[in-house]
Amino acid sequence: MTLTLSILPGEYAVSRLGPGDSPPAWAMRGEFWTVSRTTDELSALCRADLVPGDVQTQKGWAALKLHGPFEFTLTGVLASVLNPLKDAGIGIFAVSTFDTDYVLVAEEKLEAAVRVLGEAGHQVL
Repeated sequence: MTLTLSILPGEYAVSRLGPGDSPPAWAMRGEFWTVSRTTDELSALCRADLVPGDVQTQKGWAALKLHGPFEFTLTGVLASVLNPLKDAGIGIFAVSTFDTDYVLVAEEKLEAAVRVLGEAGHQVL
């Protein structure tokens, strides 16, 4: 499977808020963001420059967008990206939407990730 991916501009952050917290307005701005709630936490992924200083967060993520949309019956899409990164020792944070997937890697690993994905037959724009 050959895929095309794009690098989204900017630095991203993943933040943790309490399970009873409301989704914060600062997390719902920019080109790409997502908020997820479980019984244990509220997680927010957004541009790093939007996160207030007093929020538990991990900054330094670069975002890669897989060019979709992909049918739900299509198998192996995300695995075709994640497995080469895993084999190269590059950790990821993945997010799926209705149409496509996003894979985040540490900014310092972005160049290596692009190289590894190219070697796996993917095109990174």
